[in-house]
Amino acid sequence: MSAFRIPLHKAALLIAVAALVSGCNDTLDTVTEKKLPDNVSNKVEQPLPDSILTAMKAKGMERNSPIAIRIFKEEGVLEIWKAKTDGRFDKIAEYQICAWSGRLGPKVKEGDRQAPEGFYNLTPANLNPYSKYYLAINTGFPNRFDAANGRTGTNLMIHGACSSSGCYSMTDAQILEIYAFARDAFRGGQQTVQLQAFPFRMTADNMARHRFSPNYSFWQMLKDGYDQFEITKRPPDVGVCDRKYVFNQQVDGGKGLNPTGACPPMSTPPQLATAMASYKVAYERDYAKAMKKYEDKVWYDPTEAERKALVASQLKGHDLAFAPTGSALKAGKLLKLSEVADPSNPVPKSKAAVTSQPMFASLDNPAKTGRVGGEVTASTPQAAGVAPAAETAQTAEAGIASATVALPATGPMPLANPLTPPQSSMVAMDAPAEPAAKPFWKFWATR
Repeated sequence: MSAFRIPLHKAALLIAVAALVSGCNDTLDTVTEKKLPDNVSNKVEQPLPDSILTAMKAKGMERNSPIAIRIFKEEGVLEIWKAKTDGRFDKIAEYQICAWSGRLGPKVKEGDRQAPEGFYNLTPANLNPYSKYYLAINTGFPNRFDAANGRTGTNLMIHGACSSSGCYSMTDAQILEIYAFARDAFRGGQQTVQLQAFPFRMTADNMARHRFSPNYSFWQMLKDGYDQFEITKRPPDVGVCDRKYVFNQQVDGGKGLNPTGACPPMSTPPQLATAMASYKVAYERDYAKAMKKYEDKVWYDPTEAERKALVASQLKGHDLAFAPTGSALKAGKLLKLSEVADPSNPVPKSKAAVTSQPMFASLDNPAKTGRVGGEVTASTPQAAGVAPAAETAQTAEAGIASATVALPATGPMPLANPLTPPQSSMVAMDAPAEPAAKPFWKFWATR
């Protein structure tokens, strides 16, 4: 009897399917090693392009100064922010994410194909120069917050090859630069790089558009950290207590934070509190305008298959491992509330239901509770404010700018971080293994 043989093209397909099931696992040879471009002799040591080095010099950035990474799923964008000589961060590079799997919302469990959302600390140990996906940076999922909430998953990375099963996948050329940014920052003395992964830019317009999502309360929690970065232009000091994120908090008595225990008495530094109050006034004003302008609408978050359909033509000429996923902003759409049975899972009544997005079970949906986190929300579906996709993309930056402009001229944020080292006590007690993050202002002060 002859041996059973699988045709080569079918074997390649089975390998691709295995990659989807297992996730972005560097231990599996699921992506063919590619020949290095002619101008790259050593991908691990490849310097940043001269154009980026020139831009860094113009912005007052040292080559090895600290960085922060920001991801916005819906727009499909990864940004690199870098410290200037005045201690504040500015954006130096932006990349279109080639592939991310799942839908908007956090990763909850192994195998759900969700790319993580939250705040993560990256160390030199997170860099993988031997990745099967050209180069890779492990996101550090699960972090203390994820572990405290029972969330599971492994091998969630930022890597090359443009193929994702819970990861943020870039092209090889993009990850070459992203890896170089992190490598140079670590060599300059930065101990932890903060990765901020958001579902979208957390402007008033976008929050109104997504207000019916079952993940809304989780996103409002992330928004506190987002807002503080927008104000200070410095990565916030991140802690976890009561299974929630807290940002830039001074803990009374110098006690640590227990991720699963009750939060101890905490306070926000006065200057930061003043700036945040002004920022929120501008935000609530913009949110109220969005509510009035886009009533009786709900946003439909597209599935991964619907996103892939937009970029199907890009697959031509590539191997099976290349799998761009397209923009959630372009594939999504507005629906009338009268057309859907459940605003938290907005599918037209005439169509079959789609599996709902993961819920953050410990927090209520603000569409039902009326007001969450000090921000104005509607208590009835008719009050929902939603922006059309095209206009949302155009006004994302404007929403941030309008809120920032509203800060009082008499009390601008100082160049020095308002948290002084003796007051900052964000060390978690009884926490899962995770490198202790040295607050950036402590690191910068030693330079």
